[in-house]
Formats: sequence, structure tokens, C-alpha cells
Amino acid sequence: MKSTRHQDLIRLLAASDWLTTDALAAELNVSKETIRRDLKQLQQQGKIVRHHGRARAIHPDHRDGGEPFGARLKSHYADKADIARHALDWVSEGMTLALDASSTCFHLARQLPDIALTVFTNSLPICHEMAKRERITLICSGGTLERKYRCYVNPALVTQLKALEIDLFIFSCEGVDEQGVMWDPTPHSAGFKSQLLSRASQSLLLIDRSKFQRSSEVKIGHLSQVTQLISDVQLARR
Repeated sequence: MKSTRHQDLIRLLAASDWLTTDALAAELNVSKETIRRDLKQLQQQGKIVRHHGRARAIHPDHRDGGEPFGARLKSHYADKADIARHALDWVSEGMTLALDASSTCFHLARQLPDIALTVFTNSLPICHEMAKRERITLICSGGTLERKYRCYVNPALVTQLKALEIDLFIFSCEGVDEQGVMWDPTPHSAGFKSQLLSRASQSLLLIDRSKFQRSSEVKIGHLSQVTQLISDVQLARR
């Protein structure tokens, strides 16, 4: 019965954009608790996305579900800038940093002092920002430019990283679910972050409160892999 119910859930979700837990429970004539358990299992299998009591299916050909960089930059602007400012405490002269193409890391890049650093990134806006710093050595991942996300996709990333000793990887993500799994909307973004997580000596996750209890299309890894997390939730408690 559970297997049949899971198939029915996928069918219902595939036919809609988002459906609530209440609507799914009513449609299948089961309790909301049962639906929540089913959705949790389907999420762990990478078949659906859950967010604030709603769910939708992940289509096999879905590769472009994230928001454009410009829209992300405007969202939670002040919170992201504040999170980035606190991340500066982790940066010391002489370090080699890796920054992802997130809007929060762009806020960080804008605040980085012009000191002796090496910065590796796949972000076009961060490359432009680092080009203004005389003392910072910039290494761009290169590759094919994804204009929507303003980042580069490079299939030779593994080979490229072999020559780099990353002291600190600073990144954000689309969401962190109830199990502590980090998610991103595209395979190339999640893959970039997974590789840097495994390569860097330390890692720093910058995440605003809207990203908690939220999943997306592709798993990056688990919070247990991250050295430290900085969020506006933490900062508000201080």
C-alpha cells in the first residue's frame, strides 16, 4: 500500500506545481502524519522538494530551477550583507579562499579588504569585484558561463583543484532540510560545492533564515561536513 501511495503522490505532484500536505492527505484519504512520512521518504530518495508544508515533484529533465543571480542578490539583502560582514572574522592575510557563486559570497567579496589573499571562484560577479583589488590573486574556475546564475561551469574542476591548497571554502546553499542535508537547484552548483567541501581545510556556510527547513533539487552534503555556520538567526540571538 505504501508503494502504491508513493506512486500516487508522485503522480499528483507531477501534475501540479506545488501541493500542500493537507491537499495530498485529503486526495489520498490518509492522515497528514502519513503524508508527511511519505514525503520525507520521497525527499530522501531525491524525487520531490518540500518547503513550508508544500511539496512538488522533481522532473528528470529539470536543470534550471534556481532563481537568477539578480533576484537572489535583492532577496534578504541586509541580512546577507550582515552575515558576510561576520564571515570576515575568518579571513586572514596569506590565506587561499574559495568562494561559490552565491549572492551572500558576493556580499562578502565586496567587503573583502585589499590584503594578500588568493581567491578561487566560479562566480563572474566576484571575479569582477576581485579585479579591483591590487593585492588579491584571483583564480577563476573558467569554463562555460551560465548567464542566469552568472557562474562558470567547468568539467575539469577536479584536475584544477589538485594544484590548489584551499584554506577556507566559503559558500551558501538553496536550503538545509530537517535532517541537516544541504541542497542546491542545479547539478553543476551542487557538484562544485561538494568538491570544495572535500578539498578545503575548513569550510564556512553562510545562510539566512529563509533557507532553513528547505530542500531543493540536488544534494550537496551534510552539515556535519561544515566547520562553521553563520546565519542571521545566530546573529539575532547575540
